Amino acid sequence: MTYAEQDAGPVTPPDAAPEAAARRDWAWRRLATPIGPLLLAATREGLVKVAFHADERTTRRELTRLEQFFGGPPLTGIPHLTTATAELTAYFAGELRSFTVPLDWSLSSGFHARVLHALADGVPYGSVVGYQDLADRVGEPGAARAVGAAMGSNPLPVVVPCHRVVASDGGIGGFGGGLETKRLLLALEGVLPAPLF
Repeated sequence: MTYAEQDAGPVTPPDAAPEAAARRDWAWRRLATPIGPLLLAATREGLVKVAFHADERTTRRELTRLEQFFGGPPLTGIPHLTTATAELTAYFAGELRSFTVPLDWSLSSGFHARVLHALADGVPYGSVVGYQDLADRVGEPGAARAVGAAMGSNPLPVVVPCHRVVASDGGIGGFGGGLETKRLLLALEGVLPAPLF
């Protein structure tokens, strides 16, 4: 499943019941990175969304969804957005190995949230984990495929490092941002050799 396909539905996580939108303060910005533009969105609770390939069309689509989810248009002055921007810039410069920006998990729930929390808390920079191993870590040994679905629904890629989840056969597995993006992120972290050009 591509990131665009995964995001073709509502912002409400696939394993959560839709709720009426209650107004929450949020803000966004686009960040140029070596893997292409990222759309970042944050609330007063923390970073809530990272979207790959944030061209004009993707940005408009994501902003419409976020506006609906948060019950109103974006504001300015959300400090977590500044922190996320600085930390992602440092990460891509090879100067940051662990993110400290608070995370707002409101776009993920249930099994997906459990898996993403386990990933964020237990798979550090420069390491990888298999889908099966991650399923085992959350106490669901038969759920390796569901772990893959959780990775595809990750609202916070890069910061919650779904690029570090790989196939048990030694392949790098799938990735919502595209396999080349996954290869670049793994190379940045020293897991794969850097591309020659």
